[in-house]
Amino acid sequence: MYHQTYNPTGNVALSTLIAAIPIVTLLYFIALHPHRDQNGVRHLGISAPYAAFYGVIAAFLVVCVAFGMPFASAASAFVLGTLSGFLGIIWIVLAAMFLYTMTLLTGKFEIVKESIVHISFDRRLQAVLIAFSFGAIIEGTSGFGTPVAIAGAVMVGLGFRPFQSAVLNLLANTAPVAWGAIGTPIVTLAAVSGLDQVTLSAMAGRQLPFVSILVPFWLVATFVKMEGGTWKQAFEVWPATLVAGGSFAIMQWYASGTNEFHLMTDVVSGVFSVVCTALF
Repeated sequence: MYHQTYNPTGNVALSTLIAAIPIVTLLYFIALHPHRDQNGVRHLGISAPYAAFYGVIAAFLVVCVAFGMPFASAASAFVLGTLSGFLGIIWIVLAAMFLYTMTLLTGKFEIVKESIVHISFDRRLQAVLIAFSFGAIIEGTSGFGTPVAIAGAVMVGLGFRPFQSAVLNLLANTAPVAWGAIGTPIVTLAAVSGLDQVTLSAMAGRQLPFVSILVPFWLVATFVKMEGGTWKQAFEVWPATLVAGGSFAIMQWYASGTNEFHLMTDVVSGVFSVVCTALF
């Protein structure tokens, strides 16, 4: 029976670098590998499926050569990961996109946008409410990039530039990610480590609230600078920004230690943040 060793080289730093090779390979091919299109125009990065294929090859080489894993075990792990992705992750994303499309077709999505506008007409606070608070709610229910797509669509509909919207949502989608897609990262970490899910969630919930407090300030500063504004304009709304981030952080700290952390941590924290900011 194969027993995994986390430090096959006897050097923690070297073993970490070796273990990172598949991820580095994936990122290189998807963002930096040069190729030419049908018209002969040179581009950087190849399509995601091909990049993922090269990442899988790198992973097989690393686990079989460096970590001594039998090929049959590596193949079984690959099949398990593939099935977990298709039967778990993709179903969650499809459900989220179905709900989003349904709200668009029924016109209910306009109600969401109008509700946010009525909370604040200040575009700085709109960026926080949509990208950070509303984005966390979407992250908790679906994850896997859907907050950037859905919350980004809301912001574009309110007049934010597409690139600006994408940047702000990518920055905001940091603090809630550990509990994204109904707690999938925590559940997966517990499965591969053998540690208790609630314990892992609670430990993450003791670290990330500090990030949650800072992210809204970061968002406002980024938005103001992208608009050509000054630092003074960024700090003009610091009380409301502190309420948005602080309320989210408090609820995140509490909810992450409960047995219902899967949905409560992101969804309840996001809702609590919106409510507190609206009342403020």
